[in-house]
Amino acid sequence: MNFSLIEKYLISFLQEETYKINFNGGILGLSGGIDSSLVAVLAKKAFGDNFLAVMMPSSYSSDEHIKDAKELCKQFNINYTIKPIDNLLNAYKNEMENDKLRIANFSARARMIILYDLSQKHKKLVLGTSNKSELLLGYSTIFGDIASAINPIGDLYKTEVFEFSRHLNINKNIINKPPSADLWENQSDEEDLGFSYKEIDIFLKAMIEEELNDNELIKKGFDKNIINSLSSRVYTNQFKRALPLIAKIREKTIGIDFLMARDIKR
Repeated sequence: MNFSLIEKYLISFLQEETYKINFNGGILGLSGGIDSSLVAVLAKKAFGDNFLAVMMPSSYSSDEHIKDAKELCKQFNINYTIKPIDNLLNAYKNEMENDKLRIANFSARARMIILYDLSQKHKKLVLGTSNKSELLLGYSTIFGDIASAINPIGDLYKTEVFEFSRHLNINKNIINKPPSADLWENQSDEEDLGFSYKEIDIFLKAMIEEELNDNELIKKGFDKNIINSLSSRVYTNQFKRALPLIAKIREKTIGIDFLMARDIKR
């Protein structure tokens, strides 16, 4: 991929989509992971000092991730603020019966609440940090980390995020550490998913880009285990990638088709 060209395009995309709706810059949650780090660097290039990174640690967060996030901000001269979420989390924690997945989802949504509040305060658009691999697999929290106004890396597979980050000279500590959403101690993305991102992306590109069905995937050498596991995730998590479904009663229902038709007439 021509990452120099992609870099220029995404910077232009961020600027155009933000300024046309009268926001003065961007804001995102910076975890210290590779996805948010990549978007933070692109946003800094697009908005300069009108970009704000927000670190929102909890008692479950890794000190290493926060350290890496701070180093990234120092490396690229990014403005940042720290807003711990423990007060929000602790207010409801007992209701979640020590279920680590519920706590992780609640934490992701609590962070998005903070981001949208700061977005309103600073007039900065909330930027998404989910890559294409995780969007397709539904490996995200709806109305949590998946929520945003615009997403510059949503069409880049995870392995491409790593390549792009090397192109931008992002800190090697961020690039080389095992991918983790930092949901709980020693949590691993690839362990949760059951496959490495390299295996996942090879499969997803065959399924999505080449549009191969299950039989064609088998002929291409993919194991039934990966086909069943990943294709099931793609289909069952479509609801996370779509706007809320509105039951159609009138001819002009509020939705993407209606809005696109209005844009065409302009």
